Amino acid sequence: MNNGQEDWNVTALLCDAAQVAEGKLYVLGGGWALCGPGTFIHSLAIKLQVPWSQANRRHKFQATLVDEDSKPVMLGEPASELRMETEFEVGRPAGLPSGTPLDLPFAVNFGPMDLPPGRGYAWSMAIDGQDLARVSFRTRPA
Repeated sequence: MNNGQEDWNVTALLCDAAQVAEGKLYVLGGGWALCGPGTFIHSLAIKLQVPWSQANRRHKFQATLVDEDSKPVMLGEPASELRMETEFEVGRPAGLPSGTPLDLPFAVNFGPMDLPPGRGYAWSMAIDGQDLARVSFRTRPA
Protein backbone atom coordinates (compact mmCIF):
# COMPACT_ATOMS: atom_id res chain seq x y z
CA MET A 1 0.00 0.00 0.00
CA ASN A 2 1.47 3.33 -0.97
CA ASN A 3 0.61 6.13 1.43
CA GLY A 4 2.67 8.73 -0.38
CA GLN A 5 5.79 8.18 1.77
CA GLU A 6 6.60 4.67 2.89
CA ASP A 7 4.98 1.33 2.12
CA TRP A 8 3.08 -0.88 4.51
CA ASN A 9 4.17 -4.50 4.51
CA VAL A 10 2.01 -7.43 5.54
CA THR A 11 2.74 -11.09 6.10
CA ALA A 12 -0.44 -13.15 6.45
CA LEU A 13 -0.90 -16.88 6.86
CA LEU A 14 -3.96 -19.10 7.02
CA CYS A 15 -3.71 -21.54 9.91
CA ASP A 16 -5.71 -23.76 12.23
CA ALA A 17 -5.08 -21.51 15.25
CA ALA A 18 -2.95 -18.50 16.16
CA GLN A 19 -2.23 -16.23 19.10
CA VAL A 20 0.04 -13.33 20.00
CA ALA A 21 2.13 -13.37 23.17
CA GLU A 22 4.98 -11.02 24.10
CA GLY A 23 5.02 -9.48 20.61
CA LYS A 24 5.34 -12.83 18.81
CA LEU A 25 2.94 -14.85 16.66
CA TYR A 26 2.34 -18.46 17.67
CA VAL A 27 0.86 -20.49 14.80
CA LEU A 28 -0.59 -24.01 14.78
CA GLY A 29 -1.22 -25.81 11.48
CA GLY A 30 -0.11 -22.88 9.33
CA GLY A 31 0.30 -22.43 5.62
CA TRP A 32 -2.68 -24.27 4.15
CA ALA A 33 -4.79 -23.22 1.17
CA LEU A 34 -7.29 -26.11 0.88
CA CYS A 35 -10.05 -27.00 3.35
CA GLY A 36 -13.42 -28.68 3.71
CA PRO A 37 -15.77 -29.70 2.41
CA GLY A 38 -17.90 -29.19 5.45
CA THR A 39 -17.49 -27.15 8.59
CA PHE A 40 -13.99 -25.97 9.47
CA ILE A 41 -12.32 -23.45 11.78
CA HIS A 42 -9.37 -21.29 10.89
CA SER A 43 -7.30 -18.29 11.84
CA LEU A 44 -5.36 -15.48 10.24
CA ALA A 45 -1.85 -14.92 11.58
CA ILE A 46 -0.83 -11.42 10.53
CA LYS A 47 2.33 -9.36 10.95
CA LEU A 48 2.05 -5.74 9.89
CA GLN A 49 5.15 -3.69 9.31
CA VAL A 50 4.07 -0.16 10.13
CA PRO A 51 6.08 2.57 8.37
CA TRP A 52 7.88 4.97 10.72
CA SER A 53 5.82 7.87 9.36
CA GLN A 54 2.57 6.10 10.30
CA ALA A 55 3.49 5.49 13.94
CA ASN A 56 1.67 7.38 16.70
CA ARG A 57 -1.44 7.61 14.49
CA ARG A 58 -4.72 5.73 14.70
CA HIS A 59 -5.40 3.31 11.82
CA LYS A 60 -8.27 0.99 10.88
CA PHE A 61 -7.54 -2.59 9.78
CA GLN A 62 -10.23 -4.58 8.00
CA ALA A 63 -10.32 -8.18 6.72
CA THR A 64 -13.28 -9.26 4.56
CA LEU A 65 -13.96 -12.75 3.24
CA VAL A 66 -14.59 -12.57 -0.52
CA ASP A 67 -15.43 -15.24 -3.09
CA GLU A 68 -13.56 -16.00 -6.32
CA ASP A 69 -15.46 -13.13 -8.00
CA SER A 70 -14.19 -10.72 -5.30
CA LYS A 71 -17.71 -10.33 -3.88
CA PRO A 72 -18.15 -10.35 -0.08
CA VAL A 73 -19.28 -13.72 1.29
CA MET A 74 -22.66 -13.51 3.01
CA LEU A 75 -23.25 -15.88 5.95
CA GLY A 76 -25.76 -16.30 8.78
CA GLU A 77 -29.41 -15.46 9.31
CA PRO A 78 -29.98 -12.72 8.41
CA ALA A 79 -27.10 -12.91 5.93
CA SER A 80 -24.27 -10.45 6.48
CA GLU A 81 -20.70 -9.97 5.28
CA LEU A 82 -18.01 -11.87 7.12
CA ARG A 83 -15.72 -9.05 8.16
CA MET A 84 -13.31 -8.28 10.96
CA GLU A 85 -12.41 -4.70 11.86
CA THR A 86 -10.11 -3.24 14.47
CA GLU A 87 -8.24 -0.03 15.16
CA PHE A 88 -4.60 0.16 16.14
CA GLU A 89 -1.87 2.66 16.94
CA VAL A 90 1.81 1.76 17.15
CA GLY A 91 4.18 3.91 19.18
CA ARG A 92 7.85 4.50 18.48
CA PRO A 93 10.06 2.91 21.14
CA ALA A 94 12.74 5.14 22.68
CA GLY A 95 16.13 4.80 21.02
CA LEU A 96 14.88 3.17 17.81
CA PRO A 97 16.68 4.67 14.78
CA SER A 98 14.51 7.04 12.73
CA GLY A 99 12.90 5.35 9.73
CA THR A 100 12.80 1.85 11.26
CA PRO A 101 9.53 0.04 10.44
CA LEU A 102 7.55 -1.12 13.48
CA ASP A 103 6.17 -4.66 13.75
CA LEU A 104 2.59 -5.32 14.84
CA PRO A 105 1.59 -8.99 15.08
CA PHE A 106 -1.99 -10.05 15.58
CA ALA A 107 -4.16 -13.13 15.27
CA VAL A 108 -7.80 -13.47 14.26
CA ASN A 109 -9.52 -16.75 15.15
CA PHE A 110 -12.79 -17.66 13.43
CA GLY A 111 -15.36 -20.10 14.72
CA PRO A 112 -16.95 -22.94 12.74
CA MET A 113 -17.66 -21.98 9.15
CA ASP A 114 -19.34 -23.93 6.36
CA LEU A 115 -18.63 -22.68 2.85
CA PRO A 116 -19.88 -24.21 -0.42
CA PRO A 117 -17.54 -26.93 -1.77
CA GLY A 118 -15.29 -26.54 -4.80
CA ARG A 119 -14.99 -22.75 -4.67
CA GLY A 120 -12.26 -20.17 -4.19
CA TYR A 121 -12.15 -17.60 -1.39
CA ALA A 122 -9.77 -14.98 -0.04
CA TRP A 123 -9.37 -12.83 3.02
CA SER A 124 -8.99 -9.32 1.59
CA MET A 125 -7.13 -7.00 3.96
CA ALA A 126 -7.10 -3.21 4.01
CA ILE A 127 -5.73 -0.41 6.14
CA ASP A 128 -7.61 2.87 6.27
CA GLY A 129 -9.77 1.71 3.35
CA GLN A 130 -6.87 0.92 1.01
CA ASP A 131 -6.40 -2.69 -0.16
CA LEU A 132 -3.24 -4.17 1.26
CA ALA A 133 -3.13 -7.93 0.68
CA ARG A 134 -5.08 -11.13 0.05
CA VAL A 135 -4.70 -14.64 1.39
CA SER A 136 -6.49 -17.16 -0.84
CA PHE A 137 -7.86 -20.65 -0.23
CA ARG A 138 -10.22 -23.18 -1.80
CA THR A 139 -12.79 -25.62 -0.47
CA ARG A 140 -12.46 -29.20 -1.68
CA PRO A 141 -15.16 -30.54 -4.00
CA ALA A 142 -18.00 -32.46 -2.34
